[in-house]
Amino acid sequence: MRERFKDHKRIVVKIGSSSVTHRETGGADLIRLEKLVRELTDLHNAGHDVILVSSGAISVGVKAANIKDIYYDGKSKENGDGPDEKLKIKQACAAIGQARLMMIYQKLFAEYNQLTAQVLMTKRNVSDDLNRFNAVNTFEELMKLGVVPVVNENDTISTYEIEFGDNDTLSAIVAAITNADLLILLSDIDGLYTDDPNRNSQAEFIPEIEHLSGRIEEFAKNSTGSSVGTGGMSAKIAAAKIACEAGVDMVIANASDLSNIHRIVSGEEVGTYIHADRNRDFFIGDYLKDD
Repeated sequence: MRERFKDHKRIVVKIGSSSVTHRETGGADLIRLEKLVRELTDLHNAGHDVILVSSGAISVGVKAANIKDIYYDGKSKENGDGPDEKLKIKQACAAIGQARLMMIYQKLFAEYNQLTAQVLMTKRNVSDDLNRFNAVNTFEELMKLGVVPVVNENDTISTYEIEFGDNDTLSAIVAAITNADLLILLSDIDGLYTDDPNRNSQAEFIPEIEHLSGRIEEFAKNSTGSSVGTGGMSAKIAAAKIACEAGVDMVIANASDLSNIHRIVSGEEVGTYIHADRNRDFFIGDYLKDD
């Protein structure tokens, strides 16, 4: 079944904060970012449309602003700081970090003579019909121009991603509205297991899922090995529901080896493959209703 990946034209790749920053400092991991850009540019050179959904802005901003009184997960070291103050700090750090992160991406893509563009989105962009229409048109024109868009949630004006689930949901939404063929979620784990492998040595790897079910959701416990990212495996399964019902194949794979990207597209058995399972009644707005 994975052989058909070779014929997939449009590919969305999502990478999390922990995979583009140094765990110890939160600063941008330039070596890994360079490898990521090389992989994506090579995919584009091979004839694929490529969209990158990248987290990391808040972490990079925290490092750049030299903020010492919050952990990367947003928990204050001082009991006096309430949640509203932490949110303001995160939004400010996102503004600083997004500019820095995009500058790095621009420079790295330019080394391979590859055009790139920044696309910042909010929940409203896709929940509102007109905004969603305009977003789709923008993506389509960028694809025609041979651009690799770099997408992130606009944390500076929206609190949803400091909520979107470390961009897992956002990447699925982007894949759905752009009619992508394949969504690759790069994480800090090899794929989906029957239990958290960090806590249960008997956990078994799940290489392929034909249909998402309640049993699969039970396996996807809300845990992650990173203190930087916010999206656990349950967030990835929630993203899979959107992508697969929109008719998009999805693979969850380990970002520790970025060559996994071209290996997946070449049809190799890497990560957990979740089959597209198109729902004829699929409507993206159903997944964006306010709580």
